[in-house]
Amino acid sequence: MLNLGGTILYPTDTIWGIGCDATNYRAAEKVYKLKGRVPQKSLIVLVDSVEKLRDYVGELPEMAIDLIESMTDPLTIIYPGARNLAKNVMAVDQTIAVRIPRDEFCQELLKAFGKPITSTSANLSGEPNPLSFSKISQDILNGVDYVVSVNQSRVNRPKASTIVRINEDGEIQILRN
Repeated sequence: MLNLGGTILYPTDTIWGIGCDATNYRAAEKVYKLKGRVPQKSLIVLVDSVEKLRDYVGELPEMAIDLIESMTDPLTIIYPGARNLAKNVMAVDQTIAVRIPRDEFCQELLKAFGKPITSTSANLSGEPNPLSFSKISQDILNGVDYVVSVNQSRVNRPKASTIVRINEDGEIQILRN
């Protein structure tokens, strides 16, 4: 489905997400349209490893690797110099928010697909994040091309990922904790 530019509804390491091939412009457009989200608000991207991350960011500071390896909770880092991704997935300033999930299902999905996948909450823009599959709106369920059947009875962690930005001078800003 992802190879064909489709969208999926899948469990992530935080909450249920809407995903697509993060290198496919038209697939990302579908995600924005489904959520009713403005394209100026970029999407989070999931990759399976630091090695894969290097393909999508211009420079990977050693500090970022240290953070990724030391954090036990889900961590999303905003990097400058995004590359090899769909233009509408990246922010206007060429930054990209990336997370390497430790969740077993996410890791398997990412490894099998071989490319980054978008991860945006499975809700309409402005609506509350669904903490379980049963809380996902019918509009979202009907709007995606495929619904993953794994972990549908699991209640997700109520806390979203921590988001930090690594500025070009190496300074770390905590945007969401």
